[in-house]
Amino acid sequence: MTPQPLDLARVTLLVLVIAGLSLGSYVVVRPFLTPILWSAVVVTATWPLMLAVQKALWGRRWLAMLVMTMALVLVFILPLVLAGVTVVNHLSDIAESVRSLARSPPAPPEWVQRIPVFGQQISDTWKEVVSEGVQGLAQRLQPYIDDAARWFGATLGGFGVLLLRFVLVVIVAAILFARGEVAADAVLRVARRLAGARGERVCQIATRAIRGVALGVVVTALVQATLAGLGLALSGVPFAALFTAVIFLSSVAQIGAGPVLLPIMVWLFWKGDTTAGVVLLVFTLVIVNIDNVIRPLLIQRGAKLPLLLVFVGVVGGLLAFGVMGLFVGPVLLAVVFELLVEWVREGEPEVEPSPTGSDTEVPPPEAED
Repeated sequence: MTPQPLDLARVTLLVLVIAGLSLGSYVVVRPFLTPILWSAVVVTATWPLMLAVQKALWGRRWLAMLVMTMALVLVFILPLVLAGVTVVNHLSDIAESVRSLARSPPAPPEWVQRIPVFGQQISDTWKEVVSEGVQGLAQRLQPYIDDAARWFGATLGGFGVLLLRFVLVVIVAAILFARGEVAADAVLRVARRLAGARGERVCQIATRAIRGVALGVVVTALVQATLAGLGLALSGVPFAALFTAVIFLSSVAQIGAGPVLLPIMVWLFWKGDTTAGVVLLVFTLVIVNIDNVIRPLLIQRGAKLPLLLVFVGVVGGLLAFGVMGLFVGPVLLAVVFELLVEWVREGEPEVEPSPTGSDTEVPPPEAED
């Protein structure tokens, strides 16, 4: 039987049709890609917890889905509600703090000059700002105030889009909680169709990596927020609950606690409360550096990956893809690492063990006369 000649026009047309369908599907789905990815990450990371909740609720999946969805909403909404209530309850204190900023700031303490390298420069700048008064300080801060105003306006403009994406994340996560087995089976079938048993192992590795990263991010954020709240309370900073909630959200978003704690610490030194400033400085140093210790260890323990691979995946993914890169980076490196290990293992010759249990053959003992 002679083979049929290749119909180049038909193949080209078929490729163009498939490419057009894929491009059109991508354009339609593109606004939903980020919510879908976040929903998949959240559901994958919390699926064992959802099964435990379902078991505790008499095996009712819809009850477990409702509980998990409400918990997902509370994780993001509760800190914001707490912050809003705190602001409303302390409007008079906020106004008094703003009025106090218009008063003349104190002179720098003597110990500032003894700070290595930058002490004298900090003290001179501080004295210069004090001598210029409030108007001089306003002139110095005017460019930064303009930039902050533009940033704040842009943030408010994108708040509606952010809220819509969050709603989509919750809706998609609720659907996945309800039909998670179906979605997981579809992913596994595609993986098996592409790479057989190896594709299924890759899916398992990706699942472990996602859960490990989620464990590391959330637990690290809780530890940082707890230590920050303790430091703020010991320093006597007002609105400690508000700042603690903001620190938790910023830690989850990988902004870190530093941008929140550093201005508060500077404010404490500025108003002359040196003891409270030193206490908060110690807590800030611990909180900022603990992120580099706890998170990689938790991710390594959950994902079962080499520590160097975890560190490169988290940092590189964060720099390349933003917050989503925290999950994408370790997952990509874990999959590539597993495929590389499998490829190397397949190329190595198998060594059959000798009957005596060692590679060296031992001659039998000679018979005695």
